Amino acid sequence: MWHKSATATIPIVFVVSDDPVRLGLVASVARPGGNLTGINFLSAELAAKRLELLRGLVPGAKRMALLVNPADATNTETMLREVGPAARAIGWQMRVLNADTSDAIDAAFASFERERPDALFVGSSAFYTSRRVQLVQLTARHAVPAAYVGRQFTEIGGLMSYGANLTDAWRQAGLYTGRVIKGAKAADLPVVQASKFELVINAHTAKMLGLTVPPTLLSVADEVIQ
Repeated sequence: MWHKSATATIPIVFVVSDDPVRLGLVASVARPGGNLTGINFLSAELAAKRLELLRGLVPGAKRMALLVNPADATNTETMLREVGPAARAIGWQMRVLNADTSDAIDAAFASFERERPDALFVGSSAFYTSRRVQLVQLTARHAVPAAYVGRQFTEIGGLMSYGANLTDAWRQAGLYTGRVIKGAKAADLPVVQASKFELVINAHTAKMLGLTVPPTLLSVADEVIQ
């Protein structure tokens, strides 16, 4: 990680979407041990649960596409490790699509003309968040039910998202930054694991796709966008 190699003395508070130990940022979650600590909002590690929720919206699905960013190797590895077995467990066939540019995203969706999936799972990637309008527009154009990592997608028309409450994650990062400024050592501040997660369903998009949102999902959704 470039920010870790940049300095071994200046305290750094990070916000990441995967296990910071596996990313090589800290020695352990409980005792970081160096000059870094921060928040893990567990986006990649929630992949299996996200897939389970998507299945609830499209119970008749058999084939799914998993969109991952090959430029983000660590996140992609986690996605494949989590989603692959989860898809097989529910009897879904999975096709992996790689896209790390805007044109590559267009090409991935163009492949739906040849082999259309019943559902799409958009992997965790900061690049995908920056291209969320493109992704949501393409899923609408191809009428493919899709699951996303955060409410940034469902708020602009994505079908459903399940992930950490990022507002709370950044609030925690702000609190840690304040503690470091006041003299606390990053090495002694345990990494905070996100504990607030939210399921957001866009009922209007579900209706457009001809999907009925089951009462069981409606009852557990943190927000239903009409």
